[in-house]
Amino acid sequence: MHDVDVRQEIVDRVLARRGRYHMFDRLEPSRTAHLIIDMQNTFVQEGAPAEVPVARDIVGNINGLNAALRELGVRIIWVTHANMSDASGSDWRTFFDYIVADEMRDRTMAALLPEAEGQKIWHAMEVDEGDTQILKNRYSALIPGSSQLERILRAGGIENVLISGTKTNVCCEATARDAMMMDFRVVMVSDCMAALSDDEHRATLETMIQQFGDVMTRDEVLAVLRAKKN
Repeated sequence: MHDVDVRQEIVDRVLARRGRYHMFDRLEPSRTAHLIIDMQNTFVQEGAPAEVPVARDIVGNINGLNAALRELGVRIIWVTHANMSDASGSDWRTFFDYIVADEMRDRTMAALLPEAEGQKIWHAMEVDEGDTQILKNRYSALIPGSSQLERILRAGGIENVLISGTKTNVCCEATARDAMMMDFRVVMVSDCMAALSDDEHRATLETMIQQFGDVMTRDEVLAVLRAKKN
């Protein structure tokens, strides 16, 4: 797990700007959803084409948080990435033609087919039958056309989104940015996210706390949810 936190200079900047560090001191559980991003074989399994090793270290944290959130009535939504193929092999040509090397492209595309093993949620994640599972086909689950997430959130009266998963600085951050700009209240759960390095993880946390949403540990998240519940 990443052993880093927001630097003091950023904390001081946030305090000078808004007078307090955390944005939210109360969140209504019934209006809250926990989005677990990309905790699937392609990103978690050792040797997988897009492996994030630290993702295996946060499995217990996410499972424990989810167990507590279910008791509070928070909606649990598993978001996994899929490669929606077309005649050319993928509907996201910019990513597969320019971001990944040729030798990695075919492995990654195959792993992310909707029915492929790589698209399945990592075996150690504890998924409840009452949870929701959806696919996305872009970094952000909320960009138009990527997934059904916005419709699910709006239909469920969700106003607050907690974000966990991997990578902190890619799909988690992209989804969080869009969520905030669509007027959801966003909390990044810092000890339930994984990146490829401590620096990348911390950079996202520092950007989020300044401009896009709150940053809390899983214990802090539960405290603000229970404050509203009680």
